[in-house]
Formats: sequence, C-alpha cells, structure tokens
Amino acid sequence: MNTVRHEIISRELNISAKQVADTEGLFTGGATVPFIARYRKEVTGSLDEVVITAIRDRLRELQELDSRREAVLKSLTQRHLLTQELEEKITAATTLSVLEDIYLPFRPKRRTRATIAREKGLEPLAEKIFAQENFDLASEAALFMVEEKGVATKDDALAGARDIIAEWVAEDMTARAKMRDLFMNNGMMRSKVLPDKHAAGSKYKDYFDWEEPVATAPSHRVLAMRRGEREEFLSLRMTPSEEAALAILEELFVKGTRDAAVQVRLAVADSYKRLLSLSMETEIRMETRKRADETAIRVFADNLRQLLLSPPAGQKSVLAIDPGFRTGCKLVCLDRQGKLLHHDTIFPMLSDKARQEAARTVESLCGRFGIEAIAVGNGTAGRETESFLRSLNLPGEILVVMVNESGASVYSASEVARQEFPDHDITVRGAVSIGRRLMDPLSELVKIDPKAIGVGQYQHDVDQGLLRQCLDDVVVSCVNAVGVEVNTAGAPLLSYVSGLGPALAENIVKHRDENGPFLSREALKAVKRLGAKAFEQAAGFLRVRDSKNLLDASAVHPESYPIVEKMAADQGSSVADLMTDAEKRQKIILTDYVTDTVGLPTLKDIVAELAKPGRDPRERFENVVFAEGIDKMADLVAGMKLNGLVTNITAFGAFVDIGVHQDGLVHVSEMADRFVKAPAEVLKVGQKVEVRVLAVDVERKRISLSMKKKPGEKLSEPKQAPDTPHPVERRTEPGRPPRRPEKIKPGEARKPFNNPFADALKKK
Repeated sequence: MNTVRHEIISRELNISAKQVADTEGLFTGGATVPFIARYRKEVTGSLDEVVITAIRDRLRELQELDSRREAVLKSLTQRHLLTQELEEKITAATTLSVLEDIYLPFRPKRRTRATIAREKGLEPLAEKIFAQENFDLASEAALFMVEEKGVATKDDALAGARDIIAEWVAEDMTARAKMRDLFMNNGMMRSKVLPDKHAAGSKYKDYFDWEEPVATAPSHRVLAMRRGEREEFLSLRMTPSEEAALAILEELFVKGTRDAAVQVRLAVADSYKRLLSLSMETEIRMETRKRADETAIRVFADNLRQLLLSPPAGQKSVLAIDPGFRTGCKLVCLDRQGKLLHHDTIFPMLSDKARQEAARTVESLCGRFGIEAIAVGNGTAGRETESFLRSLNLPGEILVVMVNESGASVYSASEVARQEFPDHDITVRGAVSIGRRLMDPLSELVKIDPKAIGVGQYQHDVDQGLLRQCLDDVVVSCVNAVGVEVNTAGAPLLSYVSGLGPALAENIVKHRDENGPFLSREALKAVKRLGAKAFEQAAGFLRVRDSKNLLDASAVHPESYPIVEKMAADQGSSVADLMTDAEKRQKIILTDYVTDTVGLPTLKDIVAELAKPGRDPRERFENVVFAEGIDKMADLVAGMKLNGLVTNITAFGAFVDIGVHQDGLVHVSEMADRFVKAPAEVLKVGQKVEVRVLAVDVERKRISLSMKKKPGEKLSEPKQAPDTPHPVERRTEPGRPPRRPEKIKPGEARKPFNNPFADALKKK
C-alpha cells in the first residue's frame, strides 16, 4: 500500500489515513462497495457508500498518476537527462498537469522552429538575449550570421533566437501555472454561429453570439456549445484577455527597456499567440469538459437512482397494455409473480364496434385472471387508452396506472427478452415489460441499458467510460439496498448483487431450475463456482423468504447469526420471538456483544433489522391521476392548474409530465416563492407536484410551467426533496419515469380526481 496516497485522500475527503488504508485493504481482498458500507463498518469507521466510492476512484486516479510518473522517470533515465533535482520535482508532483509541466522541456518533440534555430547554432545568442544584460545587440547578432546555415542577416539571427526564447517561455512551469489560472478564472467562453448555418442550426440559436465566464459556465451550456461545435454549427473559443495574459508574461520575463528586453518582449508575445495560448486553451477545454461531464453524469446517476427506487406496486395480478392507434393495443395478463398468462390485441380507437369488442375483452380478462391493476404505457395513445379503461364497468378496486415505457422497446429487442420469451414477438415482450415495471420497477429496469431510459443530460456527449462506471455503481447500490429474493429473481437482477456477476447469476438460476427453490442461504454454497468469498459478499443481500431460518429473509449477514442466537438465548426466547417482541429487543444490552471484529455499528444494524426484517427501503406506492379532458398540448391554456409528475431534473429546471405526451419545464426560478439554488434541493424524479401553465408553444413543443403561487392562490409548494445516498441531475432526452398511483388501502375504492378544467370542458 502507498501511504502517500492515503495521506492525499485523507486530506481531500477529511477522513483519517487509517480509514483510507483499511478501505483499500478491503478492496484488495475483493470486497465491493455495498458490502463494505453495510457489513464492515467497524473496519472503515462507518464510512458510507459515497465516501467509499470516492476512495476507490481516487485510488485509481493516483495509481494512474504514479504509473505516468514511473514512465517519465524511465524515459529521462534512458536518455541520461535525470538529475537529482529533477527527480525530486517529479516525485513531489501531486497532479498530472504539474507532472507534465515538469516533463515538457525534456519531452521528445517533433522538429519545431526552436529546434531549427538550435540546429543553426543560435542558442548561445538566445541565452545572451534572455539574460537581458547591457551589450550591443547588433554586433552580437552579426557573430551568428552563417549563410550556409540559413542565417544570412542579423534579423535572421534575432528571429531564430526569439523562436528559442518563445519555446522557453511556453515550457516554463511558473508561466504555465499562471496562464492556467488566468484561463480558468478569467477566461471567457465565446460561441458564434458559423457562416450560412443560421437556419440549419436553429436549435443552437441561443448560442449564435454567446459569451460567459469559463469559471461559472454551467454544465448544460458547456455541453450544448460543444455539441454545436462538433455538429459544425458553432465556433467555440475559451480565452482570457490577451492584454492580461501578456502583462503577466512580461512581468515574468521582461527586464527593463534595453534592446535585449525588446527582443524578449517580442518573443513573449510570439510565444503566447503561437504556443502558450493554444496549449492553455486545449487544457481548459479539456478541464471544462471534464467538469461538465462529471456534473451531467452525477445528475444522470441521481435521476437513475430515484427512478430505480420508484415505489413498487408489489405482487399483483396485472393486465398490461402497450397502447397504439392504427396497430391496436397489445394486451398481456401477468400473474402475481410476473409470469405471462395470456396475450391479445384490442382496437379501442379504431371504430365504435371495435371499441365495444375491446371493452368486452378487457372486462372478461379482468374477471378471468383476477386482475388487481392495469398498467398502461405512457407513449402514443396512452392517455386515450387510459380514458377508455376508466370508462369501462370495472371493479372500483382495480387500479389504472400510467407507466413509463421508455426503454421498453430496447428491452423487447434484447437478447435477455428473447431468452425469456423465445416464442413471442417484440410487442408482447414490450407489454410484459410495462406490466412488470408497475409491480417492481427495479427488477425490470435493470434489464435495460440506463441510457435508454431517458433521464440523462447530454448522455451521448459525456465520457462514456466514466458514465458506464457511474451508472453501474448506481444500479449495484440500488439492487443491494433493496435486496433480492433468490428464488424469484432472474439472472439480470442477480448479476448486480454484491460478489456475483453475470456468470454466477446464471449458475444460480440454472441450479434453481434443476434442483428446485433454495431452502436456505446455506444452500447457495452448492451453486457451481460460488465460493466462500462470493458467498460472503452476496449472502446478506439475498433473501430466502420461505427458509426455516427467519434470518434468511432479513439483511442480517449469516456471519452474525450466532450473535442473534445468543441475544435470543440471553432473553430466554427464540429468534422468532426476538423478531416479534419489541420489549425483548429493548432489553438487549449491545455492549455485551461487542467483540474484536463486531462493534456497536453492526450490532445496532442487527437490532434494527430484527425489528423490520427484509424491509424494503422504497417509499409507498402512489398513483398520479391526470386531469380528464387534458390529453394534448392543444388542450392547455395559460393559467391552468394541473397535477404532474417530475420526470427529469436538470441544472436549470425540472421536466414535469402533465399527461399531454410532452413534458413541461419548470425553470428553477419558477419552483418556489423563495430562492432555489438547484432543482434537486426541492424536487426528485417521480415526485408528485401541482403546477400552473405559464405558456404553450405548440410549434416548438415547449410548455412552460410554474410552481409559484399567485397572490391569494393556494398552490402547494414542494417539500424538501428527501435525501438520497448520492447526488442528482436531469434530462434533455425524452422519456418519463413511472407515474405513481394514489395511496389506496386494500379494498378501498379510488377517489375521483376533482379537476375544475375538466368540468368546464364538459359544460362546453
């Protein structure tokens, strides 16, 4: 282990170096982030997933820095350029940019103007000029005139010397550091439309003549301008004032007003314009892109987390519909475990006769399969299909829920879907996916590439490797936070369990198919290639609901079973009694069970889990009922108050589904009657909100919404968004998360939604 790295990370994250070292030791031993955060609190000092992930990523970055440092030292040694002073500087470098600045003068480079000048023997002249002492410049330059070498005049000699000085200036560490600081803190980002691109690039018209400071440019605008540049609609520059840059460089290198100083001033100006400004702009472009990428990815990751943790409706018999107009609505019936029982196609929008036949089909299937909920895809014809269903004579206890279908088509054409339903076409698979999303969004959405779900911001423009790593971390975190029932989960869901992966997940499913359901966690050890390490990592996150050992259905790790059994014995009861009797649990004195490896953090977790074994951390399922008669943008009128569902959050606002097939935007300035710095402070994906229509632009498909109150108006302000384990941001791509059904007690009929606008339309 590298103690220097530990010290660096401890300072950056404000934790002890021991915590960093111990966490690295767990990673080296094959532990995963969820496992370390949940079951090794004594080792890490109760670090959470965010910090543990940060340690992992920073260790990787510092390893890359050390690898580059070794390569630089090796290169310098092989070329006999390494001195003790240089080695000390290289060893002390803490960032890649500093390391590269040190190495730059010694880096093998192509033939430059300075190289050519050196070949002409002009370096001694450059050194004398750079010293800027008092001497006769013309006489000195004449000494270096050698026509055979291409130095025919004194001006040729001076020009060559200036080329060498310009390179020295451009490679000077102090100069580069000051320029880097100037470009980042005082640089301006300027975008302009390219000639003859005004009409074709209308989507970038906000950036046709745009300027803002590099230091404060938000990620969404940086990414938008970069995309416009890449698509050849915009030109983009990131530079500070040239006068400010030259003033800094002249202060560093120009000494007085002698003839030599004049030559240095000319060389400095040339160095900045020809070498340093371009180099710095490239660096700043990379830095701003990195910063924008990280923000966009963090936003995407947080949106994905909230979407994956959307409340599940639970095990219900579901009738799911993938809506359509001309091609009809594909309909499937699923049992309480999500198994496909029946599929059909209805045409409620084709004609009155077809509508009546569709009504009979739906009513018959609801009775035949004991349907408890109907899931309707929110795409084309979604609202029309929902209205059709609500007009039927169905039992009042049957929920009708609009479900986000983003990515369902991706799933239906995937290899996973083909393996699941080899005898059915993509329309059936898509409808099944919609139904299962209602029952358990997490287990269904993990089958789809997160980028296909539509909750990202410029997701195709950011660093794809970093995006994949971050999104994988989110999926793994969510799956392990909820836990997985080992006897019903498919391989895609199991593959995200700590310590497993695709191969072991397939082996678990295969073993289950061949030998029947697992009767205990211990039985998992019989799975092919599932060794002791994998079992240790995975066992606590896997649930066996029907096991004789009640702890197998909880988040208590098998390694802690003896502790629970001793707690029960000390209370003179069974483990089952301990789990059901709060009085007995309150009598437990945790300090009596502290050992060298088990401390109070783990013991507190154990007792909390005994109180609610296998508790699902997701919120209660809730449905959003949209306004009747408001089905398309043309139905909207400024001033309308509507129920909506937050589908995506960006740095500048939140997109809200109000049931018209086009999400509206609540700008951050319209979120509350107070200052809101960032949308994520008050909103989260899937949150139910009340909004007012500000403006509708049908041609551009834009809806402006507000959550502010008018004077004397009662418009509910959103509560503080619940804390999430990780940060967040939201969308530019289309797509909506599942709408949350209203809270309904078992056997209770759904209350009609009171919408004054719908009543007004009926009167008309």
